[in-house]
Amino acid sequence: MSAETQTELTTAYQVKGMTCGHCEGAVTGEISALPGVSSVTAVAATGAVTVVSVAPLDVEAVRAAVDEAGYELV
Repeated sequence: MSAETQTELTTAYQVKGMTCGHCEGAVTGEISALPGVSSVTAVAATGAVTVVSVAPLDVEAVRAAVDEAGYELV
């Protein structure tokens, strides 16, 4: 019996409205709660959000998570 290797996907998003570390934390927290998300890196200075997940994410789920945090997915 062999172990299956699961490949993780890295997806980049652009989020409007982040200005500080608190913003980064809010966006990271909401997206991290989505099923299958392994890690999230948000950078307020550029608006870049990088998400690593075990499967493709529904962009509307990501949009809803960003909206819940109080920001806008562009």
